[in-house]
Amino acid sequence: MSEVKISAEPRTEFGKGGARRTRRAGLVPAVLYGHGEKPQHIALPAREFAAAIRHGGLNQVFTIDVNGATGTTLALPKAIQRDPIKDTYEHVDLIIVKRGEKVQVDVPVTLVGEAARNTLVVSESTTLAIVAEAMHLPNGFEVSIEGLEAGSQITAADVTLPTGSELAVEPDFVLAIISQAQTAEQMEGGDAEGETTEAAEGASEE
Repeated sequence: MSEVKISAEPRTEFGKGGARRTRRAGLVPAVLYGHGEKPQHIALPAREFAAAIRHGGLNQVFTIDVNGATGTTLALPKAIQRDPIKDTYEHVDLIIVKRGEKVQVDVPVTLVGEAARNTLVVSESTTLAIVAEAMHLPNGFEVSIEGLEAGSQITAADVTLPTGSELAVEPDFVLAIISQAQTAEQMEGGDAEGETTEAAEGASEE
């Protein structure tokens, strides 16, 4: 994944009122910190930031050019607050990274394919924690569940990692479980059993 260059402005207004004014101006309030540097309060262009995240994912590395500062800074989103209703970014924490440095990130995992008939796929985790070089972070992983029978599991060990990356969790960390789906007869039987129990409880109350 290549870095995305983005310009930023120093932020001088703080608190909820300042954050609201920043967002009304088409900017996202952010804090840039790490590597022993004093935290910088900055504002990122909302549209450019959203486009970069949409294209590169949550582990997109940015080259940040802060107005008035000398040089640029490489940074990785560490925490992103979103407004689920407006679908806008409320605040971003960015951690400074260096070329060649390894960082731990959570990478999205997508299950592809169809498990065996009459099974139910239960997702235990939609992300996988890995350690990788900051400038070569994967966008996501795909794991096939094609034809898997009930009782099967997808674990961290089933994910093919890019060269230079390693798991930050145990290989037996469970991502998904394939279980037996209830048949229509079992579901109907359960309903009938429930009705019988309710009737018995009603009778005992009388």
